[in-house]
Amino acid sequence: MKGYLLLLSILFLGIGLLGFRQIPKKPVSLFDGKSFKGWTGDTVHTWRIEHGAIVGGSLKKTVPHNEFLTTKKEYGPFILKLKFKLSGTEGFINTGVQFNSKRATNPDYEMIGYQADLGDKYWASLYDESRRNKTLIAPDSAYVHSILKPFQWNDYEVRSNSGKISIYLNGKLTVKYTETDKAIPQKGLIGLQIHGGGKAEVAYKDIVITEL
Repeated sequence: MKGYLLLLSILFLGIGLLGFRQIPKKPVSLFDGKSFKGWTGDTVHTWRIEHGAIVGGSLKKTVPHNEFLTTKKEYGPFILKLKFKLSGTEGFINTGVQFNSKRATNPDYEMIGYQADLGDKYWASLYDESRRNKTLIAPDSAYVHSILKPFQWNDYEVRSNSGKISIYLNGKLTVKYTETDKAIPQKGLIGLQIHGGGKAEVAYKDIVITEL
């Protein structure tokens, strides 16, 4: 009888531990390389697909205002991996990857939420878009430029897990942040941004998410 009870105790303990452990799902590609399936945004004037990548903006015409291409599905917690390439040097050149975000209503082309930033003075930092409107944490500039590949493809990784956020640029940790405001959502849309006010192009590809 004692052995039977011990066995039951071990079984229930194991089930309890599994309940607390986050088991990742299989990685899922969010972009098929040829269509905007699963995404929504201005695919007439701003976003297009070239050579297996999502491309936004222009090197010839000034981007009038921020534009976001977003997933139709919400995600969180997750590990998001992608490649990006930012081109252009005229005007305000900045962009980023939104996460745990939602579409704004006024103006409706904006988004509200976290942004893993890209661009001069913002590389691989964490910004709070259209909410607190400030950089929450930024890495050392010299460190970032030692690992950045300007005007080339770079690897970007965002990890979001119940208020704990990490950002990696080309495999190197640049941001480790813990959200203290419990009212801020830790689930939402993922968005790709091209910033307004400059002549720039940003390209994204190999977009893969692993839900936790």
